[in-house]
Amino acid sequence: MPDEEILEEGIVNPVETEIQDPLLRSLVAEGAEPAGTIVPQPAPLEIPLPAEGVDCIVIGTGAGGAPLLARLAMAGLKVVALEAGPWHDPKKDFATDEKAQEYLFWNDERLSAGQDPVAFGKNNSGIGVGGSTLHYTAYTPRPQPADLHLHRDFGVGVDWPFGYDELEPYYEELEQFLGISGPTPYPWGAARRKGYPLAPLPLNGAAQLMQRGCETLGIRTSPAANAALSARYYQEGVGWREACTNRGFCQAGCSTGAKASMDVTFLPLAAAHGADIRPNSYVTEIERDASGTITGVVYEQNGEQQRLRCRHLFLCAGAVETPRLLLLNALALSSGHVGRNFMAHPGVQVFGTFAEDIRPYKGIPGALISEDTHRPKDADFAGGYLLQSIGIMPVTFAGEVARGRGFWGQRLRDYMRQYNHIAGINILGDCLPHADNFLELAEEKDARGLPKPRVHFTNHENEHRMNAHAEKLMRRIWEAAGATDIWAFQRSAHVIGTARMGLSGDDAVVDANGRAFDVPNLYICDNSVFPSALGVNPALTIMALALRTADKFLESQK
Repeated sequence: MPDEEILEEGIVNPVETEIQDPLLRSLVAEGAEPAGTIVPQPAPLEIPLPAEGVDCIVIGTGAGGAPLLARLAMAGLKVVALEAGPWHDPKKDFATDEKAQEYLFWNDERLSAGQDPVAFGKNNSGIGVGGSTLHYTAYTPRPQPADLHLHRDFGVGVDWPFGYDELEPYYEELEQFLGISGPTPYPWGAARRKGYPLAPLPLNGAAQLMQRGCETLGIRTSPAANAALSARYYQEGVGWREACTNRGFCQAGCSTGAKASMDVTFLPLAAAHGADIRPNSYVTEIERDASGTITGVVYEQNGEQQRLRCRHLFLCAGAVETPRLLLLNALALSSGHVGRNFMAHPGVQVFGTFAEDIRPYKGIPGALISEDTHRPKDADFAGGYLLQSIGIMPVTFAGEVARGRGFWGQRLRDYMRQYNHIAGINILGDCLPHADNFLELAEEKDARGLPKPRVHFTNHENEHRMNAHAEKLMRRIWEAAGATDIWAFQRSAHVIGTARMGLSGDDAVVDANGRAFDVPNLYICDNSVFPSALGVNPALTIMALALRTADKFLESQK
């Protein structure tokens, strides 16, 4: 923690921001009082205490906050959701233009450190009512049961404090509620009681080529599960949602409502049952009484400070902002694990050039999946990964070419002329927690005068071996499919694990139900509580945890 930061009873008192502009600094100096003069300072304005509190405050409206909010509201509780970003009207605000939609990403600077610094922004975080689901690609595979007990199977990492059977009914509920499009039966994992409610979405060009290459090598593939509608679907609390038009710009926000982002699914349902959703509300302080029980929060809304009292607080701000708020407010720190155990999925991508006209921006980005690599027989690493075809937008791809191949200027322009003939595959693999991968508060301040988060990340031997195994296999797939000029782009995806759940407060921040060991009325529900990374995309599991946490909380209140 910075020496100049004072943390007392959850109130943050940042140092005065230094004036950077030389002219302004000189003007201020000209009007300054002589040295040693004590200048009377106006008393800070008192934030009025609201006359009435609420049962629950939920911070964040993404995959963790929105399902939980709806469940609590449907149970009749008085609930308020505080979202740092604005409301968006999908029909008016979401263009088929990746640059125009950069405001959907969490663009406040986050500092990166370590040997493999993680890129933030559009890769792994969002802002606005709906959170990161506004720009996620809707890829929603379930984890397999073995993903939850990596330590039991391999002797490394940490097991989840419960088994797959605890999450299975929630996966089923979510798939039916959201209208997930996918194959029935699903080729991998345990048999399921219900199939996906909708047929799979069409395979885009990259998916068809990956399917061809895998078939040649004897690797099973299947259309992937995606939270985007392959047909019209009735959404409780919303009405009829229209089918996906396959425009492919899912990361730029879905203008038709076909993608199951929280703003067109759980949040309307929550509002219909009385939930109060407050946009542009950035929480800075979490207040407590003498016993350590949370009594309310202070937040900035449209430039004004507000205070709201509550009986219970649910922190669902993601694996960066959640631990940052805890550290800023000296909250739930007794385990020493807030900010620790940071993980990022291995996500190496392999691209190839084909004679076919592929147009990689078309169709659902992740159309095809293979889980034959979930536990590879020839693996020299713990855990496993999935294979996924990828559709990639042009500006994003150009950035990867520049960073991955070092192409600039004319050479980059020449290569990008082949964009419509390029296809990619990537992996999503398990990541182990390591002591040197963590989040801390930096000395550098943001525009609000609060310390910026600094995230340290280095891939270790297990991640390097997994990436090497996957890259070799993906190169073989593209060779079998007829690709030329095959190359790999090393990357990490998603951010996970900075306030993990466990059986004891000695090595975990929250218990198996998401309740903080230190604070009786604090719950955390987002990807920060994952004990392990899981070898699949996290969105569906975050939502499942949200519903489970809400149900466990409601049971405790009876």
